[in-house]
Amino acid sequence: MAHAYTPGLKVTPRTRIVKERRLPLKGDVVVKKGDVVEGEAVVARTELPGNVQPVKAASILGIHQEDLEEYMLKKPGDAVAKDEIIATAKSFFGLFKSHVKSPVDGSLESLSTVTGQLILREPPIPVEVHAYFDGTVTEILPEEGVVMEAVGAFIQGIFGVGGETNGEIIMAASSPEDEVTAATLRPEHKGKVVVGGSRVHLDAIEAARKVGAKAIVVGGIDDSDLKEILGYDLGVAITGHEQLGVTVVVTEGFGRMNMAQRTFDLFGSFEGKRASVNGATQIRAGVMRPEVIIPTETQLSDVREEAGEVEGLSVGTPIRAIRTPYFGLLGEVVSLPPELQKLESEATVRVLKVRFQDGSEATLPRANVEMIES
Repeated sequence: MAHAYTPGLKVTPRTRIVKERRLPLKGDVVVKKGDVVEGEAVVARTELPGNVQPVKAASILGIHQEDLEEYMLKKPGDAVAKDEIIATAKSFFGLFKSHVKSPVDGSLESLSTVTGQLILREPPIPVEVHAYFDGTVTEILPEEGVVMEAVGAFIQGIFGVGGETNGEIIMAASSPEDEVTAATLRPEHKGKVVVGGSRVHLDAIEAARKVGAKAIVVGGIDDSDLKEILGYDLGVAITGHEQLGVTVVVTEGFGRMNMAQRTFDLFGSFEGKRASVNGATQIRAGVMRPEVIIPTETQLSDVREEAGEVEGLSVGTPIRAIRTPYFGLLGEVVSLPPELQKLESEATVRVLKVRFQDGSEATLPRANVEMIES
């Protein structure tokens, strides 16, 4: 039977997880192939060049730029401290002195007798790449990073904010319909990945930050609350770099949306297990989804990846609508008409008929849905 393919969210209790962990520029890999490491472990590190600070030394000293070297107390390559005098000149028969002080800690990188400027560079910025999830280092990328692998549960969300974090899963809801409020968050949630049911409120996210929760995973969030959290309208930017103090992953959509029952049950079955969460999201070209990884097998010597083709849409395939007016609704494919159909926009596209969980049916462009992979 032929299948129509569309990308989808993956929600599965067991799959092989493979991630490259790369430095932004060349550096040192600090683990070996075969090492079993925790998600917080550093696997590679490097240093980014510090920021550059120009100083108009000739102007400060009141000298000609060509004579700058004569007045320097430091030479290129020398270390400097903030407020340290690095050049000096006498004037008015030696009665007065002019000084150039370093505005930063760092080093003198260069001086120019053409412009009369000094270039100071701040100390290098250390950069560390962590393993992200508990697993095995299966490949070394010389001077760049590693490939991490594990076997475990893998849950993708539809939207998220905040970066990578790790913690034990704790259920903060007894059903997918339960909302997450400030009263839900308690001191025992410190350092945990908190799983709720439906919508999370702004006050709950603030409470999560205060108690020290690592992440919140819920069904939905109000767009107005998201704007309030970020301080700006998100638009179509890539998320994941926000400094919120807590990572938020939404599994279903915006508004009051219950977490899918099977997703909720999957989290419940892993309560107390360590999870790695990343809220990074990009919904245009090069789709990136927020994710929760729950490693169950970090020793991979006896694990083999199962071969198989990724099937596409077919009758009975569980899907999620990703465009208004049905955004976030879950359902299953009822039929896949082979003929093209014309939309109100005058575009001619392939469509599918879907039955939503409340029993209602709709005909949607195939591009307006995504599969829920298991």
